[in-house]
Amino acid sequence: MDEKIKLGISACLLGENVRYNGGHAHDHYLTQTLGRLVEYIPVCPEVECGLPVPRETMRLVGNFENPVLMTNKTKKDMTAQMKSWAEKRVCDLEKENLCGFIFKSKSPSSGLYRVKVYTEQGMPSNRGVGIWARKFTEHFPLLPVEEEGRLHDPGLRENFIQRIFVFKRWQEVLKKGKTRGNLVDFHTRHKLLLLSHNQKNYREMGKLVASPKEVTPTELYDRYVLILQETMSLKTTRPKNVNVLIHILGYFKKMLTSDEKQELLEIIDQYKKSYLPLIVPVSILNHYVRKYDVSYLASQVYLNPHPIELGLRNQA
Repeated sequence: MDEKIKLGISACLLGENVRYNGGHAHDHYLTQTLGRLVEYIPVCPEVECGLPVPRETMRLVGNFENPVLMTNKTKKDMTAQMKSWAEKRVCDLEKENLCGFIFKSKSPSSGLYRVKVYTEQGMPSNRGVGIWARKFTEHFPLLPVEEEGRLHDPGLRENFIQRIFVFKRWQEVLKKGKTRGNLVDFHTRHKLLLLSHNQKNYREMGKLVASPKEVTPTELYDRYVLILQETMSLKTTRPKNVNVLIHILGYFKKMLTSDEKQELLEIIDQYKKSYLPLIVPVSILNHYVRKYDVSYLASQVYLNPHPIELGLRNQA
């Protein structure tokens, strides 16, 4: 890629001492592994909206769909202050060309999932979304977003990182211009990756790309990216990957010996039974792609969706 992927991130995850107690929530994977390949744009809602460090703790109170951000001891309503800042911050972030955002879990400002919202009687319900996280996702509905805690799950981690790399490639297509040719090229390179996430959407996107010329490029791109983001948000599975691996094997039916085909089928079956990680059959297929110079497969993002040093397919 021409430039590093830009990701928004809760500043405390980078080790910045901005939490309510003057501490941080440094995540070493995000800084030392993923951080070598991306450029982070740190955001701390509390500090940036004018609150001190350290500060009184806060929580969400009331209706989980439109809660109040309230300090725990003094019962001060901070909702308007936080929302006013958030309105301006999302506009500032439009200039950054972000490819995603990583939020701090459980935070009343930044939590994406299962944030506690308390009734006036003090009873909690894990149905809330942080004030800042809600504003960000409403303003940038297409951007991949995730919480740092969920990224400890290998499947969720690979899914999120796949999505940010796909979104970066989508941004590069938009820079080239909204032509049918550019969309066809993007779709062609991503076909097998899309198939590994959802077969139905894969077919629908193919029909969309081949739609009549009466459909304007703007309409075509707008419809395509909605299905693209929906598709990539769906986790891939071993059966889905097996389907794609067998599909790829079909391109070598006239090139491989019977022993080579049998060996590869056995390896795919071992992956299917969870004896091997995905990197094993994919590495062998990549070897054959180079050996036999299969140009179509060489261009397929599925075989190299993200930098190998991240090791995301070593556990899949």
